Parts: sequence; structure tokens; C-alpha cells
Amino acid sequence: MATTTDWSRFIIRININATGKELYDAWATRSGMEYWFLRLSEYKTPDGMTRGNKERVAKGDSYTWRWHGWPDETTEYGTILDCNGQDFIQFSFGKAGNCSVRIYKENEENIVELVQENIPDDESGRLTWHVGCKTGWTFYLANMKSLYEGGIDLRNKNENLQQVLNS
Repeated sequence: MATTTDWSRFIIRININATGKELYDAWATRSGMEYWFLRLSEYKTPDGMTRGNKERVAKGDSYTWRWHGWPDETTEYGTILDCNGQDFIQFSFGKAGNCSVRIYKENEENIVELVQENIPDDESGRLTWHVGCKTGWTFYLANMKSLYEGGIDLRNKNENLQQVLNS
């Protein structure tokens, strides 16, 4: 039986015991993103004004992201492509394509679903962006669940400790 992999996209989902509002704000605010994902998540309006820590992003905003365990030279810049203030947000993700996040109920549980698409379908894109990003998102979504359900942060925050799963 032959199977084919669509290297241009992937989907990962996780159930998280938190409210839909908490989960949306985890993606749509600086304080939310820095709680479970990043050490810096700065959002700016199209006219260059920096959004407050708990102020939600809007379509057309730009972002600057930096991770724990990585130096400032590892910075991602992108744009909020779409969002609805409730359960959907989409953003550009550099050379790795675009990401969409949906929050919805399934069997009485809140699901966070991330789709990354428009990944370059070449050898480098398959390894660096498809495999690399899917591995990274899997860890960070597990960290989101850990923090929201138990308060334990799994991220490596030591920039001098390299080649570990959690950074």
C-alpha cells in the first residue's frame, strides 16, 4: 500500500483544559504568547504602535518573536494575516509558510488545532520546515497544555544549554 506525504503542510491538534477565551488570548496577546511559547512577543499595529501586553492582535499587525534558549539573532518577523477575536488566528511564519490556529470543541473538550502550510516542498523545506516545525510545534503545544493544566513550564530558558528538545 503506497502512501504519500504532503510535505507542503501538516496539522497538529491537542486538547487543553482551558476556556476558549484563555486559549485564544494565548495566541492573540503578548502576555499569552510569552506565557507558553516565547521569551519576546511584540506586536505592532500597521501604523507602528506597539500593542499592550494583554491587547489582542488585529489583522495586518506585525510581530517580532524570540525564543528562550536562543540568542537575539534568532528572531522571527511576520504578519497577522487574519483573526476573528474568538477562535481563529493566522500568521505568516517566514520561509516556513503560514500558520492557522483554530480553537473548537470536540467531545466536550477544547481543541487547539494548528495548520502550517505553504511549506517549500524541496529537500531543505521537508527537513527544516516540515519536520523541524512540526517537532517544535508539538513540543510547544504540549508546553501550553502543561502550563494551562498544571502550571509547569517545560521550556529551556538557558541560552548556554543547546541541542535540547525544549528550546
